[in-house]
Formats: sequence, structure tokens, C-alpha cells
Amino acid sequence: MKNILITGARSGMIYPVIQKLKEKNHIYVSVHTESELKSIKRLYKDDKNIECLKVDITCDLNKIDNLNIDVLVCNGAIAESGSLFEIPIDKVKDNFEVNVFSNLKLMQRVSQKMIKKGKGRIVIISSLTSKMPIPFLGSYSGTKAALSVFARCLHYESMLLSSKIDIVLVEPGLYRTGFNKLAFDKKYDFMDYNSFFSNQIEFIRKCENVYLWLFEKRKLYSIARKIYEAITVSKPRFRYSAPMSHNLFSKIINLFS
Repeated sequence: MKNILITGARSGMIYPVIQKLKEKNHIYVSVHTESELKSIKRLYKDDKNIECLKVDITCDLNKIDNLNIDVLVCNGAIAESGSLFEIPIDKVKDNFEVNVFSNLKLMQRVSQKMIKKGKGRIVIISSLTSKMPIPFLGSYSGTKAALSVFARCLHYESMLLSSKIDIVLVEPGLYRTGFNKLAFDKKYDFMDYNSFFSNQIEFIRKCENVYLWLFEKRKLYSIARKIYEAITVSKPRFRYSAPMSHNLFSKIINLFS
């Protein structure tokens, strides 16, 4: 039985992974807010191998210091949207603080014990938007690109350690969990008549709705299977991504861009 800490485990694509893991592993399921904590406690109240925690990765990392963690799954993230021509810089800073800097601090904190113990695994949930940036989602795409680069560097650096530390990168495409729609809609809170795009807001909104309708995958099985494999297999690949169609499309975009 392994001890697995999963951040950002509110629901979405990580829920089916937890369902598969919970019989043979002890899982620390962590979320960001008290309301989310109450929700997951209700959700997992009958699961003896699941421990629910409130961990704000920007300031609560001391809460994990006494945990014996074999596998860390870095899934905590927020998304800020808006044109990079005008998005408030504080929103970009917040986006990088949560998705990049806080996740790196978390990985450093947990990996110290793993290295001393001689083994461990860190699974970093990035996104295919790191390779296929979406207009008006540049801040979020930038954070995920940074995470993917960090993962690659950590992977190379781990090869020089005497301890066996697996670094695994997972890059999901678009799945219908509600996260993408909320991310797209955030920018309309500040895109008013002062925006450079004020005359095109309805057009942009319609394009985004069509984009999500066309590309969001309704079923989570393909990415849940990849995350589960990244956590459990004895010799994981460095990189996993799904769905296959989005991964192929991102490669084509990069080939011709």
C-alpha cells in the first residue's frame, strides 16, 4: 500500500483515478477551500483509505510535513483568462504563483524526504495548452508550458541522484469537467467598454462556445487511465497525454507554426 498525496482533487478528471486507487493505497485527497473540504468529506465518507485535507499550496505546505508520501500528484491549478494585451498583471502573477511557483515549492518539499528515503514519484499534471496555446488563455497556457519545462528538467536531474525518483509528466487535452468553461468566462469580468476587444466580445464568446462544443471530450476514461498508469506502473514513461486526437493536433500545429 502506497501513500499518495493528490492536490487539486476536488473532482473532474482526478475522481475516477481515485476510485481505482483507493482499494490498494492510502490517499491524501487535498483541496483548496473549506467548502471544497466539506464536499469531498461527504463524497469519500465511506472510504477508509482516503484522508481529506485542506491544503492551500500557496501557504499551507507545513500541513504536509508529517505525511509519509510515496507518490505526489501535483494537480492544483487555477486559470486566468484575458488578452495578454490587457489582462491585469496581478491576475497573471496569481496564475503563476499557484500553478508554477507553489507547485515547485511543493515538489521541493516532498522530494527532500523522497531523496532521503531513496525512492519516490512525482506526477506533474500540466496541459496540452502548453504546446497548443489558446487565444485569451495565454496566462494559463504560459503556466502550463513552464510546468512542462520544469518536469523535463527535473526528469534529467533525477537521473544524477543516487535515489530512484520518478518524474512523470501528464498533459491532458480538453475534457468537459467545467474547468475550461469557467476559465474562458473569467475574462468577461473585466473586459468592458474599455477593452480593445469590446466590440467583439459576443463574437469571441460564440467562438469559444463552438470550440468547447467541438473539442471537449465528454468521457474522462482516456485521461484517467493515463494518470492512473503514471501513478502505479513500476517503470513509467516520462510523458503521458490524452486524448490521442488532441495530442496529434498539437504536434501538427507545432510542425506548421
